[in-house]
Parts: sequence; structure tokens; C-alpha cells
Amino acid sequence: MTTFVQLHLLTFVPPANLNRDDTGAPKTAIVGGDIRLRLSSQSLKRAWRTSDVFAKRVGGRGALGIRTARIGEIARKGLIDRGIETASALAIAKTLSAIFGKPDTKPRDGEERALTSQLAFVAPDEIVALEMMLDNLAADASFRNELSSVAGEIEDEDGLEEGGTKKKKKGLSKKRLNELRSRILVTSATAVDIAMFGRMFADSPLFNREAAVQVAHALTTHRVEIEDDFYTAVDDLNTRDENVGAGFVGEAGFGSGVFYLYLCIDTDLLTANLGGDRDLARAAVAALVEAAATVAPNGKQASFASRVRASYVLAEKGTDQPRTLAAAFVPSVKPGNALAESIDRLTNLRAGFAAAYGPGDTTAIAMNVTDPATKSLADVVAFACDWGA
Repeated sequence: MTTFVQLHLLTFVPPANLNRDDTGAPKTAIVGGDIRLRLSSQSLKRAWRTSDVFAKRVGGRGALGIRTARIGEIARKGLIDRGIETASALAIAKTLSAIFGKPDTKPRDGEERALTSQLAFVAPDEIVALEMMLDNLAADASFRNELSSVAGEIEDEDGLEEGGTKKKKKGLSKKRLNELRSRILVTSATAVDIAMFGRMFADSPLFNREAAVQVAHALTTHRVEIEDDFYTAVDDLNTRDENVGAGFVGEAGFGSGVFYLYLCIDTDLLTANLGGDRDLARAAVAALVEAAATVAPNGKQASFASRVRASYVLAEKGTDQPRTLAAAFVPSVKPGNALAESIDRLTNLRAGFAAAYGPGDTTAIAMNVTDPATKSLADVVAFACDWGA
């Protein structure tokens, strides 16, 4: 049976704007009829996987991927470095970019580039395989001519001719494109972040990866009012002889609160995604637990210095069906000692679930910085990583 590791974290964030919406205001959600501050799961995952924690725990193994639309630009530069003429390198790079997604043919700043329309999550082994293909291209003129002649155009049905017959757009055949993909893309993720958070190639689902880690949006446990900071900047060279006003004025939204975050790790799927490398899977879990407790999105850090760490971490481990404890915060926690009440609500609901559904086989460990006798983060990490043979 699958072993799940579940994390429940409570983190106090002082006035901040860690994750903004399209208007620049802190993101929110309505829960239980009240407005709560929200940190999107996307912002959390990116903060974690690009953190020093991940680099230290798993980066040294060469096990972190790259998410980019510029993989074709890597190929173009590599071809030029190998002595391929600039125009030919661009045409070939456009074709190679189709391996990772639909090519984006729109010029940027008046210059043509080898980009994809979507971001591609690329594993270290795939970068190595791409470099090997660039070596092959540099040594094989017929291979170069084949890829440069189509310049990213992929054969496809392109409407109907008179009489209802189908016509096709000329370009690299899909069969040939899939052959090239099979030389570069891998079905077993060598990148920890891809194995954890998944990836999707719309045109080549064989190389998709189901996420082994599910991350909820973090929400405050209580109602929050978004405030606006009206600020000014002074022109240091303004002598005030003609203009006594500010050099710049602006507004910035912010909010503060205790956030509840839930995430669930399918350890069997994580191990499978990493090709059965259980040691790397354990290192990945350790990185995730430490990062979730110590790393937050860094929006507006220079303005608010909202460097935070979790005050409470509950880790659960077992084969029981996972469940969030977010229901503990409907209705909202009352103003006042929100952290202490949030901890009480969380532990009480967990006990309530155990009484209603039975204790099951899930075990748990908690770190509480308000308790002098608390377990340490190192204890929580060790607990979360102790599964399987």
C-alpha cells in the first residue's frame, strides 16, 4: 500500500505582500464567508525548488530541472559554439524547440529566436541528451540540412482543398519528430522537482509526469483586511527651490496573518518517478519538509522584510487516505492570539477525525516553537524520511 507523508504548517507572516494578483494586491480567497490572505501553490513550489535548501539537499546530485521557454536558445548558442553558421543554427534550433513544445515564431525585439509557446520543464539528463544531439548535428551535414530545411514547421493537416481533400502543411513529419523526442526526453524523471511537481507535454503525453506532491494554497486561519501603503520617494537632488513635492508617489497593498498550509507526498509515486532511486526520493522529501518550514515566496521583501519560518509543523505518515485539516478554520479564528488558537483548532480537529473514522495506521510528530519541549525540525525531517525498506 502507498505510504503518504502529510504536512500541516502554521506560519505567522507580518505585514507583507508575498504573492500578488494582477492588480498588485495580495492574493485572497473567501473561506467561510470571510476574506483570507492566500499564497498560491505555484508561488510556494517555485520558491521551494529554487531555494538554497533544495540546492543543498539535492542540487549537488544534479537533480534539479529547468523550467523555460528558451530551450531552443540553448540549442542555438550550442550550435554556434560548435561552428555552425548563425542562420542555420537558428533554423535548426527552431526545429529542436518543437521537441519540447509548440514553437513560438513571433520575433522578439525585431529578432527571431528559437522559443516555445509554453514553458517546458526539462530534466538534467535531457539537457545532456540535447548536447549530444548538438554534437551529432555539428558532425553530420545531412542531419543539419534535414532540420534546418523545416525550421520548426511540423507536418500537420491544414484545412481542405477544393473538393474536400485534405492538404498538409509541409514540414518535419510527426513520426520523425517523435523519433527525435525519444532521443532526448526521458520517461523516468531524473529531476527531483519534476518528480515532485510533475510536468505536461501536450503533444507528447508519453513524457508527462504525474506530480507526486500535492500542494494546497496557503490561507490565513482568520479574516484579514487588505491595507494600502501610500508611500513617497524623495529626489535627493531636489533643492526645493521650484518643487517641494515628492519625486514619486505610489500605493502598495499588504496584509498580515497566520497561514495554514497543507501538502501531501505520495512516496511510492515519488520513488517511481525517480526511477526507483529511494535514497534520492528520501533526499527530496527532506528538502521539501525543510523548505516548506523555512522558505516563502519573496515578493516585496525589500519593502517588508517578511522573512518567516513555520511556528508549528505537524507531519503525518501512513497508508490511510490523506485529508487536509483546513476545516479547522471554518469559521475563522477570532482576533487575538491567532497562532495559539490555530494550533488548538488543528490538533482538536485531527483528534476528531481519529475518533470519527478510527485511528488507522498513521503516526505523527509535531514541532511547536511555542513549546520549550518541542521536537526540532530535524526530528520532523527524520520522521518524514523514514519509510520503505
